[in-house]
Amino acid sequence: MNAGFVDRQQVGRRFSKAAASYSEGDFFAREVDRRMQERLDYVKVEPKRILDLGCSRGASLVSLAERYPDAQLIGLDVAPAMLSAARPQRAAWQRWLGLGKSAEPVRLAADAAKLPLKTRSTAVIWSNLLLHWLDDPLPALAEAHRVLEVGGLLMFSTLGPDSLRELRLAFADGYAHTQRFIDMHDLGDMLVGCGFADPVMDMEVITLTYDDLDAVFADLRAAGSSCAMKARRHGLTGRNSWAAARAAYEGMRLDGKLPATFEVVYGHAWKAEAKQTADGRAIVRLDGLRKK
Repeated sequence: MNAGFVDRQQVGRRFSKAAASYSEGDFFAREVDRRMQERLDYVKVEPKRILDLGCSRGASLVSLAERYPDAQLIGLDVAPAMLSAARPQRAAWQRWLGLGKSAEPVRLAADAAKLPLKTRSTAVIWSNLLLHWLDDPLPALAEAHRVLEVGGLLMFSTLGPDSLRELRLAFADGYAHTQRFIDMHDLGDMLVGCGFADPVMDMEVITLTYDDLDAVFADLRAAGSSCAMKARRHGLTGRNSWAAARAAYEGMRLDGKLPATFEVVYGHAWKAEAKQTADGRAIVRLDGLRKK
């Protein structure tokens, strides 16, 4: 996969700008997070350390702390403003009374492809709607594999190729108007390539409806989710282009509403014992052999 499609600085700027009021615009991320949490009901794990990769203001950390009260929590995000705006894990009165087992999460501003954590130091890596903001998910998945302990779990969500398809169809000006979204089968291949075992991938389509196109863009801006591709238009969109896009989107109106489609991809996989060294040599384990 070629590098250089995503404007990483623009991603940081978008989310930094949205940080202060992000809790008013992250309703979609919270709904996806809720659905991911439901998947944890079928997973048996008692983690000592959990990393939330792309944690934004840390809303997922709250529910993870409730589920795993004895785990150390780490929130990592590329936008320092998101970490600064993060709400406390527990209310002040709870901390004053010593209620709740979880300590405040550790918050790190860092790149998902260069995690500042030791190898095999984390039991669970949780990542909600991060991967489509990366130029290439593979380095981040490889880093997740490195950081996970043997038997550790990676659980993530991201957006698939049908996401915001109406927006792409409405604009015919040759510029990118959404992120580049990767097919779930390609993500599954990446997991296997990184050494993960038993990857499970599934998807669902969530359609939001709006009264007008301005409301679509307002929600995307509030969530920091405007297009950050290098191929986006860097200047103002001309009046004729706007008029044509609005007319095209209006033609997709159903039951009086404009649809905005999101293909949500879910994945999870486990880190198994390595079967070969980095240079390809087989690893023969002597564990359990008895001396005669």
